[in-house]
Amino acid sequence: MIEILKYIFLGIIQGLTEPLPISSSGHVFILKQLMDLGSTDLNFEIIVNFGSLLAILLIYKDDIIKLIKNFFLYFKTKTEETKNDFKYCWLIVLGSIPIGIIGFTCKDLIEEKLNNVKIIGIAFLLTSLFLFLVRNIKGKKSDKDLTILDSIFIGITQVIAVIPGISRSGSTLIGGLFRDLDKSTALKYSFMLYIPVSLGTTLLGFKDLLEMNNIHDIILPYGLGFIASFVVSFFTLKWFLGVVKKGNLKYFSIYTLLLGLAILIFM
Repeated sequence: MIEILKYIFLGIIQGLTEPLPISSSGHVFILKQLMDLGSTDLNFEIIVNFGSLLAILLIYKDDIIKLIKNFFLYFKTKTEETKNDFKYCWLIVLGSIPIGIIGFTCKDLIEEKLNNVKIIGIAFLLTSLFLFLVRNIKGKKSDKDLTILDSIFIGITQVIAVIPGISRSGSTLIGGLFRDLDKSTALKYSFMLYIPVSLGTTLLGFKDLLEMNNIHDIILPYGLGFIASFVVSFFTLKWFLGVVKKGNLKYFSIYTLLLGLAILIFM
């Protein structure tokens, strides 16, 4: 039972921290250190990440369906709407290229070299600093105003999040705000970039998962962790969408500042 609760707990932590600009990887790493949870493996992390992905797909389902529909309609009907959505789809692809290159070439090496407590503490402080800098930015650009330069810049900021303690959603949201996107547009594009990366990671991970010898033993704990991640991610993201519209990013800046200092002082 204790082992099962451990997986549920980590699923909840994934669900709470993935949508928020506070780094899910950093939190999971620190919790493993504090609570001796090191036995959880990469396959489980992929499963709970998939839970977060499904929650994001559910929340943005109307936007995603519209984008896919208009992408193909553009070849037949070149209206202003289909043109904008066609361009937006390609900008998602373009923005995903930097993290795709790093992910396939040197992500493991980066995590191996940077996966230590002190670096994660510093990373939380950097997250806090940038959240503080963008706390009052009120951009003007909407989806249709997104440019190639915007997508490349935001895509590069997503690469920085391979460092544990640097939030993926936070770095891409900050990148969007620096490029003068309004908060809702920046947040939407941030999670649109998350979809192809997370989907690719999940598909590669499922192959390894199906080849595990003890797959029957892990179905229950992994399944409960997945459900916990999905449910908590869904409600956390719904809440965060409202927070971003109100411009309350300063509270996340304060949280990551205190967390980073606590890690550097006490760990």
